[in-house]
Amino acid sequence: MRPGRVIGCRVDKTTLLIIGLGRVLAGEVVAGDVMVDVDGDQAGTRSAFVLEWRLTAQSPRAKHGFAALLPTDGTDGAITAMRFGEEKTGARYIFAPRLASAEEAAAIVAESAGSQSAAVIDGLIDVLMAGNLDLRRRLTITALLQAAHANDGFIELIGESHEGTTFLQGWSRGIAPGPCRVSVVGSPTSMASQCSIAVFSRPDAPDGAPGFVGLLEATEAPRARDIEGLIFRGRAGWRYAAVHPRKRMAGPLETPEHVRSILPRAHGAPDVLLSLRAVANSFDGEETVSSLPFPVRMGIDNMFEADGGKLLASGWLYDPDAHVAAVRLRRCNGAARLDERWTRLDRPDVADSFNDQQNFAPSIHGAQCAHGFIAHAQLPSEDHSAPCYFELTLRDSRRAFLPVKPTRVSARLAALRQIGSIDPANCALPAIVDTQIVPFLSESRQSAPVTDTILDAGCFDQESGPPILIGVGEKEENISPLLALLALDPETRRAPIVIAMPAERFRRQAARLKELVRFYRLSARLVSAKGSGDFYDMLEAGTQALSCETVVSLSASLVPRATGWYGKLLATAATLKGSIISPVLAYEDHSVRWAGNWIDNDNGDQPVVGRYAGYPLKAVTDMKLSRIAAASLECCVMPRDALLGAGGFSGGYLGVQKKGLDLGLRLSRSGIDSYLLPSVQMWGCDDAGDGDSPAMAALVEDIDRKIFTSQWSPVLAGEKHREMRPA
Repeated sequence: MRPGRVIGCRVDKTTLLIIGLGRVLAGEVVAGDVMVDVDGDQAGTRSAFVLEWRLTAQSPRAKHGFAALLPTDGTDGAITAMRFGEEKTGARYIFAPRLASAEEAAAIVAESAGSQSAAVIDGLIDVLMAGNLDLRRRLTITALLQAAHANDGFIELIGESHEGTTFLQGWSRGIAPGPCRVSVVGSPTSMASQCSIAVFSRPDAPDGAPGFVGLLEATEAPRARDIEGLIFRGRAGWRYAAVHPRKRMAGPLETPEHVRSILPRAHGAPDVLLSLRAVANSFDGEETVSSLPFPVRMGIDNMFEADGGKLLASGWLYDPDAHVAAVRLRRCNGAARLDERWTRLDRPDVADSFNDQQNFAPSIHGAQCAHGFIAHAQLPSEDHSAPCYFELTLRDSRRAFLPVKPTRVSARLAALRQIGSIDPANCALPAIVDTQIVPFLSESRQSAPVTDTILDAGCFDQESGPPILIGVGEKEENISPLLALLALDPETRRAPIVIAMPAERFRRQAARLKELVRFYRLSARLVSAKGSGDFYDMLEAGTQALSCETVVSLSASLVPRATGWYGKLLATAATLKGSIISPVLAYEDHSVRWAGNWIDNDNGDQPVVGRYAGYPLKAVTDMKLSRIAAASLECCVMPRDALLGAGGFSGGYLGVQKKGLDLGLRLSRSGIDSYLLPSVQMWGCDDAGDGDSPAMAALVEDIDRKIFTSQWSPVLAGEKHREMRPA
């Protein structure tokens, strides 16, 4: 440095640190007192923050040095000169041609200010910490602090917690106990954070420096592996503690033990010590409910997890004397309060199991049998290997834990297993359905079926015409008769056929189906879809295995009433491009099973979506092509992209009837017209339900109706009354 010349250091995109020689009024220099030249041209006035010091090595030309923080106001060009004060009386300074690095600027300040450097740097950081702490600014602050305090301490251990807070342990000369304003170097956040600090004796630390433990707040804590150091306000100003090169990383299950080992020796504010005690008593992988010294015990019967982190839990909590204040389900940094949303049910078997234990006998006010519970929740699903556990918070603020391992299944299967385990005569069943099962299914999302294996039999790629896509769900036992009927029809004999089925069924039947296809001289593609599913799931999987524009869907439970159906559907579709055309579905007694859907809005706030059924088949046979509210996807001709563009079938239904109607309505609302072709009929019967009894089948139907109503009533409430209309 020399008089009349200043050195600049880029702090961040909007701030320059300027170091020079000369006498400048220290403090906040208001706009109008600092004139800046950019690329040789005067660019206006700025405000700046200035600090001054007496040089350790004075000369006749300069006895003082200064450092200024100057806003650049987004200037693209290079600042070439600046002047403090009036044009005639102010000193003019020329900028050095090269900007200094943060380390070089820090060294210059430390060398020229000498013993005053710590106070100067502390004043600069006071201003820098008040602004936007982006990465570049934090690195500049770090360089300044390391120049003033070469080795003030290290962070030796970084621990993660389930609640999201980050535990730090190390030593530092300048750290003070209590709440502390900090900035984490390595963190993506650009704001200062709060850290709760406690100290303890460290005989092994240099110069008697104390050890410290700290908790970074959960909302601002960075990932443990990203932390490089900590800028903090200590006893005598700002300090920097770097992460030791040989640091130790502790996972959420290990951190509580580290905190417990330090806590008896720690000193700090009461609220800080309480926060540390909470981390010390957090979940470390062990079950602790069974070790509670009073009558509180817990057990889990079922724990299911569907896609998206949706969980359905059932079990029991024995707490006759109400020691438990809150019950939460936790994973990673996510938590769901269950006792505010669960449904309780009587479990006399739980009470009976504790009757012979004197210390578990309930008090005179605690005799009740509603120990069972069912609850749904949602937790983060990014890491399924992370521990999932129940947390019981007691009225004395203690906590106890019960680890669980959810069974990953589809939402549909989870709900079916859960309601299947409940006695249909249980008085709590209606509440369980309304408050747990229906919301769980409504909020669940289903992943698209994944194609596992594709096997061609015959000359599939050489056949012309849209493929017939046969969906074989979990229930259809034998599709051999359907293949025989397709082989007897001259039109379908030459059509490409796709048979989509669950992977387990594919494994058992693929070889036999391939032989049947060759025997009947058909051309088929066998598609295996991972997991289980019904006809609609297999229809979606089979569509993914095709690249054609049009497909003809056909459920394996349907049988054509006569030949020629394939050609009639395609001929009608050719005149109605981009539409969906469905045939009439009939029972074997020649009555109509489905002949279109209608929407009735005359029922107040609950629109009704019904189907035409029960009429004699001859009543619709001679009808013309008619426009309908929604097509039946059990058998139809449709654009292949229509199914994929609508997002596929909903995974929230237990049965198939409302599931197909849901997508049919979504397709109609997306602008795809639906038509009924009465001259084509298919034989078939309604889905028998997923239960083993009429009561279960009725329950499944009731659940699907409630889900459908909750999702579609608000959508259809404003629509006009829609019935079947001739095309």
